[in-house]
Amino acid sequence: MTKPLDYIVVEGPVGVGKTTLAKRLAESFNSDVLLEGAEENPFLDRFYQDPRSAALQTQLFFLFQRARQIQDLRQSDLFRPVRVADFILEKDRLFAELTLDEHEFKLYQQVYAHLTIDAPRPDLVVYLQAPVDILLRRVNKRGRQYERNISEEYLQRIVESYTRFFYDYNQSPLLIVNAAEIDFANNDTDYQLLLEQVRKARSGRHYFNPTPLNL
Repeated sequence: MTKPLDYIVVEGPVGVGKTTLAKRLAESFNSDVLLEGAEENPFLDRFYQDPRSAALQTQLFFLFQRARQIQDLRQSDLFRPVRVADFILEKDRLFAELTLDEHEFKLYQQVYAHLTIDAPRPDLVVYLQAPVDILLRRVNKRGRQYERNISEEYLQRIVESYTRFFYDYNQSPLLIVNAAEIDFANNDTDYQLLLEQVRKARSGRHYFNPTPLNL
């Protein structure tokens, strides 16, 4: 018997479309959606302007925010339909390693160790990929105030961190999607092709690499 999809996570670097896809999947599965809410972080704008001055505050805010969201998820009705989230808890450490210096990271690890975080394991992680130039173009197009100072160099480092993280990831079934050509936000045909891949992925590692020839 095929295991149902009770908890789906969409992940990927800034600008790749994870929140948009998470919302569409939630609509398709008639489910709740759990969003990381980056715009709620009061330190994020300062971080993008001067990363060294606000990295620790920014990261600790995200850590507490995500821990609270995971706790709420754990305490919610277990008999609700599938839940969809646009973040995985492990991504917090990924960004901490990327943005904090040695001493800040040690402090971050101490704080993390004292938090009681029993995160549920996703039934599927959808990892969206796209080249840095496309990510930067999408970030600039959406025009969020706190993202106006994101640099190409920073995006490149994020992409590389995600690549390393998911290279060894085996905690849940993984669907790796080339999101450079697919427009699941505005093209329903594209989205339905991706949704079909999501419904089929139940174990192991899968790849969806749509091109203009097969869309």
